[in-house]
Amino acid sequence: GNAIKTYKYNFLTFLPLNLYEQFKRAANLYFLCLLILQIIPQISTLPWYTTLVPLVLVLGITAIKDLVDDLARHRMDKEINNRRPNFNLWMNLQVGDVVRLKKNEFIPADILLLSSSNPNSLCYVETAELDGETNLKFKMGLKVTDERLQEEDQLARFNALIMCEEPNNRLDKFVGTMIWDAQSYPLDLDNMLLRGCKIRNTDECHGLVIFAGNDTKIMRNGGKTRFKRTLIDKLMNYMVYTIFGLLVLLCAGLAIGHTYWYESIGSKAWYLYDGLGYSSSYRGFLSFWGYIIILNTMVPISLYVSVEVIRLGQSKFINWDLQMYYADKDTPAKARTTTLNEQLGQIEYIFSDKTGTLTQNIMAFKKCTIKGRTYDINFPFSPIFTQPVDFSWNKHADNKFQFEDSFLVSCIRSKKDPQILEFFKLLSLCHTVMVEHKGDELVYQAASPDEGALVTAARNFGFVFLSRTQDTITIMELDHEETYEMLALLDFNSDRKRMSIILRFPDGKIRLYCKGADTVIYQRLDPNSQNKETTQEALDIFANETLRTLCLCYKDISQAEFDAWSQKHQAASVSMGNRDEALDLVYEEIEKNLLLIGATAIEDKLQDGVPETIAKLAKADIKIWVLTGDKKETAENIGFSCQLLTEDMKIHYGEDVKCVSADSSKNALVITGGWLNEILYEKKKKRRRLRLKKLRKRYTNSSSAPDSSQPVDDWEKEKRQEDFVDMACECSAVICCRVTPKQKANVVSLVKRYKKAVTLSIGDGANDVNMIKTADIGVGISGQEGMQAVMSSDYAFAQFRYLQRLLLVHGRWSYIRMCKFLRYFFYKNFAFTLVHFWFSFFNGFSSQTAYEDWFITLYNVCYSSLPVLLVGLLDQDVNDKLSLRFPKLYLPGQQGSLFNYKNFFISLFHGVFTSLMIFFIPYGAFLQTMGQDGEAPSDYQSFAVVAASSLIITVNLQISLNTSYWTFVNCFAVLGSIAIYFGVMFDIHSAGIHVIFPTTFTFTGAASNALRQPYLWLTIILTVGICLLPVICIQFLHQTIYPSVGDKVQRNRKKYEMEDEEEERKKRKPTFQRGGRSRRSAYAFSHSRGYADLIASGRSIRQRPRVRPELRESIREAPQAENI
Repeated sequence: GNAIKTYKYNFLTFLPLNLYEQFKRAANLYFLCLLILQIIPQISTLPWYTTLVPLVLVLGITAIKDLVDDLARHRMDKEINNRRPNFNLWMNLQVGDVVRLKKNEFIPADILLLSSSNPNSLCYVETAELDGETNLKFKMGLKVTDERLQEEDQLARFNALIMCEEPNNRLDKFVGTMIWDAQSYPLDLDNMLLRGCKIRNTDECHGLVIFAGNDTKIMRNGGKTRFKRTLIDKLMNYMVYTIFGLLVLLCAGLAIGHTYWYESIGSKAWYLYDGLGYSSSYRGFLSFWGYIIILNTMVPISLYVSVEVIRLGQSKFINWDLQMYYADKDTPAKARTTTLNEQLGQIEYIFSDKTGTLTQNIMAFKKCTIKGRTYDINFPFSPIFTQPVDFSWNKHADNKFQFEDSFLVSCIRSKKDPQILEFFKLLSLCHTVMVEHKGDELVYQAASPDEGALVTAARNFGFVFLSRTQDTITIMELDHEETYEMLALLDFNSDRKRMSIILRFPDGKIRLYCKGADTVIYQRLDPNSQNKETTQEALDIFANETLRTLCLCYKDISQAEFDAWSQKHQAASVSMGNRDEALDLVYEEIEKNLLLIGATAIEDKLQDGVPETIAKLAKADIKIWVLTGDKKETAENIGFSCQLLTEDMKIHYGEDVKCVSADSSKNALVITGGWLNEILYEKKKKRRRLRLKKLRKRYTNSSSAPDSSQPVDDWEKEKRQEDFVDMACECSAVICCRVTPKQKANVVSLVKRYKKAVTLSIGDGANDVNMIKTADIGVGISGQEGMQAVMSSDYAFAQFRYLQRLLLVHGRWSYIRMCKFLRYFFYKNFAFTLVHFWFSFFNGFSSQTAYEDWFITLYNVCYSSLPVLLVGLLDQDVNDKLSLRFPKLYLPGQQGSLFNYKNFFISLFHGVFTSLMIFFIPYGAFLQTMGQDGEAPSDYQSFAVVAASSLIITVNLQISLNTSYWTFVNCFAVLGSIAIYFGVMFDIHSAGIHVIFPTTFTFTGAASNALRQPYLWLTIILTVGICLLPVICIQFLHQTIYPSVGDKVQRNRKKYEMEDEEEERKKRKPTFQRGGRSRRSAYAFSHSRGYADLIASGRSIRQRPRVRPELRESIREAPQAENI
């Protein structure tokens, strides 16, 4: 059926399944085993509730969180399965059912569109749930189903056979064939309505269910995302294993001690006789398990839950940060994961897309070159007189469009130069822009911002795209309307990097128009094509100005040539296997011997704040690599414009690199995708030698470099890759141009593999998804290219400039907080647990506890957890403004210097020292003493009270010394934890509770008896003072003699804050200044596939409007859809 199930539990399975999942965690399983051990009387040294209470709390909190998540999934599943398209529940649909869908309804399954109420079975869909994009997409039924399946009785008799691919998760592809009445018809994605989309602007449509339920493409995409873990996570797990190893060693030593003690003393003491008759070695064995139970708090059960709470809080702070909120699009920052926050403070390499990430991806037609002449501004030598061209003569002109060369307009209006007219005719005809009727207006829907900019430019220059059908395109050519028959549309894709259209002119002539990247167009030009050199010079100039470029060309085709090619095209279009490859080969045949007309140049502005952000991140010793599909010249100029490259840097080009100088801050590397392929042995063609110092010794001459005839072994391949990464990482900036999405991901994985560095990828388009998923942290920018990048990311926001705040503020704070939390957490548990170890030397290693049972139970839950939790959530060494002002504060995170094995052992020894003081100072004080009443308060219970009180005060004051940022909440937590301890202790030591539970609460009156003695209060104060004094001295000396960057900034914090306030007062009226030259970007590989297959699919999209002058007066281009 069509019912879906995304939930994990039901009423019966929740408890067993959830517990099973939780006990897969080593820590939880360990404590369950401890609980079982505590039930065994022979080895039980602690009551079972000392382990059960914390374990139930941990399991309960996690189970409640899982239950809330799963109830939300239940509600969503129920809502979806009970949707009713035309009075039939979604869950009841079966493969092969014919369904009727109406306007604004969700599509319940993957459905083959048969017919619709629109002309020629056109259907508009919104794919927001699929890819996050809110602009409308177009789907079409086959011509044969449109003509024969409009009525209900026709649909009821429909008996075709559909052969198609297996269910898969490819949202961009569908291959199938419909066999009906002995005829075969090709099916592709443009005929399919995918589950999760919504019907728009279409009153009614009919379709056949192809895939249902979990076989649909959206459900197939619901697989688990690759689980990312932080360095601290991995380190923390290793440390828990280390603690467990230490625990086993301690327990083994104490068990051996008990064996010898019983042999020499215990067995001879008549008053210790228990009548069990166990041997000393067996007693030692039982003692081992007893100490495993007593010392179990060395492995902290609440550690993982506390870490999750802290991470959740840090994620909320990112979501709530108004300084990362983009008001123009109402887009806040979003932490889409809660497990990676502290890793944001350890980033070493950033891999960034360019178009839409560093730039705005809002295109404007700026310049063009036609017949070797460039058209840009009126007075090249007097820019002060430059003013936009007046387009008032054109009633269809877009008022927002600006151009600065009126000579071009006069040439067009005079009609003297046919090449100029041909140039703009090509722009108005060779595209996949769709027209949608909105009242009396026509709205353009373009597959990419480039397409929209070019068609808008043609419209302003008098060549207005009016309407299209499946086989015609109608344009207004200056003063008259012309209709061209469309014979074929050869769409763009990232491999072809070009698109073509074959048209029959009104006079019967057949012509192919083509536009694409210069690299592919120049390979296909006729040897006799004119103006190649001058156009190439213009392209180089455009690229240096960081404009995106496209070459335009054409070719006349004879009828016979077209007929022969058309047959091959038809055969390739119905191929079931490798259809795309077959079509590309057919396209290649016709797209040759082209004649060049000229080239366009489109501007794509830098986003606000990009140069400042890159400069600040560079000061934090973060290396930035730009991975782009642009030309080398364009990418390089973008590098200069955003201050990634500076004038004092030495720029190395991949193909010319021989060695890199020692000063890495002065080096930059610019490489191309083709060179990268050769280095990494991705393509089997003659491979160029990577000329590095390391490789010179291995290859003495070029003949020894491997070529395609020689097998490449894995060692040599890895050596090449490692040498490349070493070379690139010696540079402060790297730009990879002309790279594909796969190469982007490969570059990221190479740096991760060979540098063991923490990486971050940032991008805004579908072509960045692979790179985002490969990096340790993926950041998506919600821009002009849809939401695919955001949906695959770990963090998302609207502008590149917010990256500095995410890393230098939130990332750094998260890292510092987590490190402080973990160091202190380990310390307080060692200090608490090892008191039992020292006590064992005085009790014959008999597994006797040093504290009262309920104190052991509540220590980690109530008495010491809240202050450290608040430090993990709220602490900050300096405020956000100083964090941004001093990027060097970020360095400790990259070096991992705040939490590592050195810090762990410091915490261990600190805990050992504290536990020694907490045991031996009260022990010495109790050794020979007398109370005020003449009694000696040296009993075990009074000792336990004094030791526990000293411990609670010490650990809570210790976290106070570690707190950099004090709030009322922190103060309340520290004092409150101490107050709770004394309140609970007096309660459970009272006579009243002993009467109710005589066996559970055995320390009756111990607290009141001990703490009324001033001598014991002095002992507590002495113990706390000796525990804290060395820490205070070491901190003072360290900050005085060896201050870190953070210490220096903290020392002068007030001064810097006053300076910031002074600057704020001066900036009451902010002024924004642009850099000298605007830097732009060039034609990229990120251009998405257009609507060609849809347009050429076999019948009209819209019937050609006969007389609609009022529409033509109100043509406008649709604004870019805002993705929220």
